[in-house]
Amino acid sequence: MFAAFRTAARATAGRRLFATAAPGQASKTEFEQTRHAIEHHAAQSAELWRKITYYVAFPAIIIALLNAKNLAEEHEAHLEHMKEENGGELPERIVYGTYTPFYNPRVNIPIEGADE
Repeated sequence: MFAAFRTAARATAGRRLFATAAPGQASKTEFEQTRHAIEHHAAQSAELWRKITYYVAFPAIIIALLNAKNLAEEHEAHLEHMKEENGGELPERIVYGTYTPFYNPRVNIPIEGADE
């Protein structure tokens, strides 16, 4: 009985038991062609986004960083200039005074000199 199983196993050992094409053969089915086209498109898209990231996004981030650094330096220089003009202290500025939607005269401390 076991001998029959053994001979059947030996007989099927040389055959391929799966449905895909053997290595080296061209893919013939429509499914395989579609899958190959999708893989090719995905590779092209990934390469495009890699180039966009390296050649557009990273330089834009560096330019924005340099711009922010320049603006911060200009602001510091302006504050130092304001301190020099006012005897070493920054002037207290109340731009809107009591004319803001957040000022409540019954609750907030009155601002002196805000109406000037």
